[in-house]
Amino acid sequence: MRRHRCLPFLIFLVLTFALLAPLSLAAPAQFDAQNGPLPVFELHSGFWINLHHTLYLQARQSRDDRTAPSAIGAGVETHRTPNERQVWDAAVAYYQANYADKDLLFNTELTLLKNQLGEFEGCDELSGAKKKTCDAGLPPALTKILESAAVVYRAHEWPVHDRANRVWIAGVAPLVREKGLGLSERLAEVYQARWPKQKIRVDVTAYANWAGAYTTLDPLRVVIGSTDPRNQGSAALEILFHEASHGIAEPVQLAINRECRQRDKAIPRDLWHALLFYTTGEVIRPVMSAQEADAGSNSGNGGNGVANAQYMPYAFRERLYQRGWDNYLSLLRRFWQPYLDGKTTFDDAIAHMVSAL
Repeated sequence: MRRHRCLPFLIFLVLTFALLAPLSLAAPAQFDAQNGPLPVFELHSGFWINLHHTLYLQARQSRDDRTAPSAIGAGVETHRTPNERQVWDAAVAYYQANYADKDLLFNTELTLLKNQLGEFEGCDELSGAKKKTCDAGLPPALTKILESAAVVYRAHEWPVHDRANRVWIAGVAPLVREKGLGLSERLAEVYQARWPKQKIRVDVTAYANWAGAYTTLDPLRVVIGSTDPRNQGSAALEILFHEASHGIAEPVQLAINRECRQRDKAIPRDLWHALLFYTTGEVIRPVMSAQEADAGSNSGNGGNGVANAQYMPYAFRERLYQRGWDNYLSLLRRFWQPYLDGKTTFDDAIAHMVSAL
């Protein structure tokens, strides 16, 4: 996935005050208090960013004339009062008019808004009417819409969404605590980059986007959907590190582009992204296979549980290579895997892949 690096001047002016707001307003990350903070990541279940993504999803569904209730809000509408439905429908209509045609990943305005709402997750308002430090500096019309919809959201969807987010966090946190530091060091080594010194903020939301997760840069932040079936169980750890890898994989893109220019070849659109999926999967595969083998052994399956435990990386499980990446998979297995195994250099692996395109 491509990431944003430029800030249009007009949007910058609109949100200048917001970007200068004190960062201390953000609520602390959710984690197991008994074991302390996690390494590598901060995992958050924030109210405003969940409301934002929920309104965005329902606005897109309304735009596309989908009448069935969404997976993250099924059944909720029937419990709203007429006044609540009116308020909520107005918020969805606002999002449909202003955001439904924009992409959460590629649109700079939505990136800025998402980041700002995350910073103010510790506030129960965005206008600063009750507490001046809770003035998020958003456009007045948007502030009014979000604060009005917040009353309805808190009464209905939010308890369900927050519970799903915290269940997801509780499931992946032990793996992050046990394996996170080692995996981050290994991936940084593979990409010949430095892992960020600051912990990477991960906003866990009931709905993320069509892909189930996305990452934006400057600052590096990840959004992951807690109810997305692709992000459950042992796959959660891989999704975390795949998304985080977008922040350190620039050397791969630059190397591929350089080799293509030197060989007068067109730059392949998604080779670098296929490489990220492949790398994260192969780095995590032995870790998770051992984890699942231990779980099978401890559950009483004995030797059979250990022998049959084998983690399937995300890209294989979701059949991404069958969607136009077949040739990339062949290149990765032939030239990139030897690099992961320590049998060739980074530069040679990239050069051979580009040469074989």
